[in-house]
This record gives sequence, structure tokens and C-alpha cells, in this order.
Amino acid sequence: MRSIVAFACALMTSALLVTAPRAAEISLSCSALGLEHEICRAGADRWAQQSGHTVTLVSTPNSATERLALYQQLLAAGAGDIDVLQIDVVWPGLLGAHFIDLTPYAEGAASGQFETMIEANTIDGRLVAMPWFADAGVLYARQDLLDAYGREMPQTWQELSETAQYVQEREREAGNDDFWGYVWQGRAYEGLTTNAIEWIASHGGGTIVDQAGEITVSNEAAAQALGKAAGWVGTISPPGVLNYAEEEARGVFQSGNALFMRNWPYAWALAQADDSPIRGKVSIAPLPRGGEDGRHAAALGGQSLAVSRYSQHPQIAADLVIFLTSQEEQKRRAIEGSFNPTLPALYDDDEILASASFIGELSDVFANAVARPAAATGQDYSRVSNAFFNAVHGILSGEQEPGAGLQSLERELTRIKRRGWTQ
Repeated sequence: MRSIVAFACALMTSALLVTAPRAAEISLSCSALGLEHEICRAGADRWAQQSGHTVTLVSTPNSATERLALYQQLLAAGAGDIDVLQIDVVWPGLLGAHFIDLTPYAEGAASGQFETMIEANTIDGRLVAMPWFADAGVLYARQDLLDAYGREMPQTWQELSETAQYVQEREREAGNDDFWGYVWQGRAYEGLTTNAIEWIASHGGGTIVDQAGEITVSNEAAAQALGKAAGWVGTISPPGVLNYAEEEARGVFQSGNALFMRNWPYAWALAQADDSPIRGKVSIAPLPRGGEDGRHAAALGGQSLAVSRYSQHPQIAADLVIFLTSQEEQKRRAIEGSFNPTLPALYDDDEILASASFIGELSDVFANAVARPAAATGQDYSRVSNAFFNAVHGILSGEQEPGAGLQSLERELTRIKRRGWTQ
């Protein structure tokens, strides 16, 4: 009898050893822009503690253009180096074929998200990524300096130029020779695409390619917008702005050497940090209109999380994605890092509004946000964006006049399109 019991116990032990899930190591790519890496690490650690698995953060470039190139190289090779990828809102059409469908794992979580974000992450009926945080370009201002010099928050780009010049001159007269009126992202990369789309759309010049796939970028309003921006370089913006990405612009602004800055909402938490020289001196507003008849136009941004088809642990990786994009985790990220939730229910959350009141005021910004033409151009979007930001950079640097530069861009985009955009 004892031998039978021992044998039965041995069988049970063997079965447990076979069926018990083993701890997995999941690799997760997180941007290191601002506080992103630190806050991502905290979320990953919480999931690891609950799940029993471990998470390794993979360093990727802060530049969206460079990060996309890295992803394309890894995914094209079928490499499983990264299980969970942080992707830009315009990348699902480019990379979606390499991601698993998250629908079976979402368990209804997608229904509480902004519908536009879910649509952006759905390719051919497959939910290839879950929205993580929303973004839109905003205008930061040194409110203390506006008050000191009796100036109002600018409503048009012309007002911004005039106010920036006025305050810049007086700050330099006061001894701050490094002070500039306006900093933004002028490097030839995806960030310049977002800035330039905002300028052009605010002047009524469209969005490079319209929703029907027609190339519309070569027009008088677009040329006017880019000509105005080119005039900022070396006057109210430093010549080096043509090499600025997000962090370079933030560094100048947060050190106290700029009146205005165009950036994403992530910079708010850093500007208000205890060690920030401008803590308590900053305000946020919608980006200016192109003119009295123009509109406020902010480029729609945002990040999502996707699971690679080449992951050795797709189910576990998907569980991490659902956790990181959950309401509890998005609330934590909003409070600690001022990341805009992709869940509408959180925009009325008292704790979020107490920590970052401006989040509750961004509904109008998102309502008027301008999407980049990723949906219309499909897998050709990266080529379209590259052609666009290189052409814009040439105009800003004075290599070409706006009109001629946009005509050349139109011809290049026509060649890319050929018989139709690659979907």
C-alpha cells in the first residue's frame, strides 16, 4: 500500500513539474526620452512582481526615425531580440505584419480606449498594438516673463514671432546673452515632420497627402508657412535649432534660456521637477493659428505597445502589454510623468488633474489634432516622411526657396507613389 501511495505521489510531482509554468524573461523596448525609461521600468517591475516573470529593458534610440530603422532591421530578419516593442502611432501600417493579434488577450480592454487610437492600431481587422499614451504638440511658455513684460499668450504665429523678439531683446539687454525667443525640433527626422505639418495645417495648407491619397503639399499656404518658419532660424530661434530634437529643445527651455518651446506633454513633469530652474514659471497653451482665419493645429502623436511574432513567449508578452496599458497603470503614468492617457475615463480623474491640471485641458487639442498621412500612404509612409522632412530642412536652412522646395518634393512623392501607395 505504501508503495502505491509513493508511486502516486511521484506521478503527481512529475505532473506538476511538467505543467507548472516556467518563469520567462521578456524583453521590452522603452524610450529614454525624459522620464519615460524610469517610469517604464517601474511599471515593468510591478508586473514582474505580480507575474513571477522578469523584464529586461532594451535601449533603443530616442529619435523616432532611428528607432524605426532598428525595428525594421530586426523584424525583417525575424529576430526575437525584443518581445514587446514601443511603437509610434504611425507605425502599425509599416510594421503590423510582424506583430501578433492582441484581440484574444485584450478581453474587452480595447473598448475603453479612444476609438481613433484603436483604429490607428488595427490593421486588416487585427489589433496589432495597444495604445499606451496619447500625444499632441503643445506650446510651452515662460509665464513669469510674459507677465513681467506685459505680453499675452500668442494666438497666431505672427504674435508668437513678435512677442519672442520683444522679450528676447530685453532679456539680452538685461545680460542674458544666451536667451532665445522660441525653440522647437528642427533636425531632419520625424520630429520635424510633426512640426512642419503643424505649421502647414495651421495655415490651411493640408497634410502632405490627403485622406484620398492625393499629394497636396505644393501649395501657396504651405509655402507661406515654411517661409515664416525659415525666418525664425537665427532671429528668434538659435541657428542650432536645425539640429534639435525634443531633448535639445527642452534643455534650452528648461535651463531658462527660451521664452517659448514647442514640445510634447512629457516635458511638463520635467519642467516642474524640484530641481528645475523654471519650476512654477511655465504655462501650456495650444499651438498658434496660422493667422486670424487659421486654426490651432497640433500633430497627433502617441505610443503603443506591440508583441513581436518572433517572440518565444507571445502569450506572456501579451500579458505584459495588457498590464502596462491598463487603467491603473495609465493613471500612475499620468500622475508621475504627465503622460496623457488613452482612456477617456481618466481625463476627469481628480488625482490626475491635481498632479497635472493641464491634462484636463487637452481635450480641445486632441479634438483638433492633425494626423500624419500614415493611413493614406501605408507602407510608403516612412519614405514620404523622409522626403518631407528632408525637403523642409532644406527650406529652413536656406538651401531652397519654399515654393521651389515644395515643387521638388511633389515630384519626389509622385515617384514614390508611382501606381499607388503600398498598403
